[in-house]
Amino acid sequence: MPAWLVLTLLALGATACVDAPFSERQQAERVLQRSRWGTSSVYTPARTGLADAARTHFGLRAEPVQPFAYSHRVHLAQEMACTDCHQGVESGPRAGLPGMNTCMTCHAAIATEKPLVQAMTKMQAEGRDFAWARVYDYPREAHVRFEHAPHIRAKVECSTCHGDMRQQDVARRVVDMDMAFCVNCHKQQQASNDCLTCHY
Repeated sequence: MPAWLVLTLLALGATACVDAPFSERQQAERVLQRSRWGTSSVYTPARTGLADAARTHFGLRAEPVQPFAYSHRVHLAQEMACTDCHQGVESGPRAGLPGMNTCMTCHAAIATEKPLVQAMTKMQAEGRDFAWARVYDYPREAHVRFEHAPHIRAKVECSTCHGDMRQQDVARRVVDMDMAFCVNCHKQQQASNDCLTCHY
C-alpha cells in the first residue's frame, strides 16, 4: 500500500476519533450555514464534514452515555421480561424506552432506600424524565426501517440482536447489526431478503 494512502487513512481515522459527532440540531444548523466562499458548509449532502464521512466509512460509533445507571442484569434476575419496560415492542416498529412513570410503577414501593431510586423519586417530583441515548440504530444513509413487532411474532429472541442482557448492566452495543448479520438471519429464518423488506 502506498505511503500516501496509509497516511491519509491514519489522518481520517484520527480526525474521526477526535471530532465529536454533531447532534441532529447542530447538523441542521450547520447545513444552513454558508462557507466563506458562499457555498454550502457541508462536506457532502449526506454528511456534515470529513470526520462525519470517515466515521461512517469506518463504522466508528460513539459509546452512548446514559443519564442513569440502569442495570438490566439486576432487573432480569428478578424474572422481569424485556416487554415489561420496553412497551410497544410487540405491537409496533419501536421498542419504547421506559420513562420515569414506568420505573416508578414498581419503585414507588420497591427498593425505596436505594440512592438511585431516591434520585428517581426526586426527578419525578420535579417533573423530569430520562433522556436515554440510543444504543442500537442504523446510519442515516442506510435508510433502514427496522420493525420489532414482526420479529417478535416470528419468535426471534431479543438476545439475537441485543446480546444477553442478563450479563449487562448499562446497555451497550454488543452485536454488530450490519447488513450481513440481517441477511444471514433472514436466510436462516426463511424470511424475505427483498430490498424493500428493510429499506423503504
